[in-house]
Amino acid sequence: MSTTTNPDPSPNALAFVPLEANPEVMTSLLHKLGLSQALQMHDVYSITEPELLAFVPRPALALLLVFPVSATYESARLAEDAGVPEYAGKGDGEPVVWYKQTIRNACGLMGLLHAVSNGPARGFIQENTPLQTLLQKSIPLPPAERSALLERTPELATAHQEAASQGATTAPDARDDVDLHYVCFVKADRDGESVLWELDGRRKGPIARGVLGPNEDVLSDKALLWGPLKFLERGGGDMRFSCVALAGSLD
Repeated sequence: MSTTTNPDPSPNALAFVPLEANPEVMTSLLHKLGLSQALQMHDVYSITEPELLAFVPRPALALLLVFPVSATYESARLAEDAGVPEYAGKGDGEPVVWYKQTIRNACGLMGLLHAVSNGPARGFIQENTPLQTLLQKSIPLPPAERSALLERTPELATAHQEAASQGATTAPDARDDVDLHYVCFVKADRDGESVLWELDGRRKGPIARGVLGPNEDVLSDKALLWGPLKFLERGGGDMRFSCVALAGSLD
């Protein structure tokens, strides 16, 4: 069972093969589950060089960061989460839909679900699809029941297994201990303001990082400063970071 100090799923929990940060594989997974072909995942080649950021269509609706779970990061997480109550939000009044991770090595899937369940991306989920059904069932549920719903949704497991086997590198075993993790950043409204949210199933709930302007997205300077650049500062020399973004399709 996860705890405040160790939020990871238990060794005996349901386990998925880790998902590679491969835009083509992730796009295929999302389309299979019911996301419109109008959106796709894109490589983000740099978050500090504007000429490389320009390769991503704008606005970018979500940013997924893969990062090493270092001792420095864990210390920062524990300090920030200390005294914060466990999130209990549910219902249509939630500013964002957040999924607590209870499936081992499923952080990539959690990141993708956070990306498409929130903000403008939600409007691109097609009717009568596994994603639409999952979202409709998830919204009224508190976090624990929401996580249980993910565990018993066979379409997720099937699509994830197929995607995980398509990566460019050899996938680890589902039961392996992996020290890389996904976090998702989205822009979603709260009380009339556009907020940058950090969504991570290992945390106690969704985290509001700051207010963005109407013309800013998850790749704007402020969003990058409040989001992925903070993770790079805590990297401790470990450069195993990568980013992919959800944005309009190039086709």
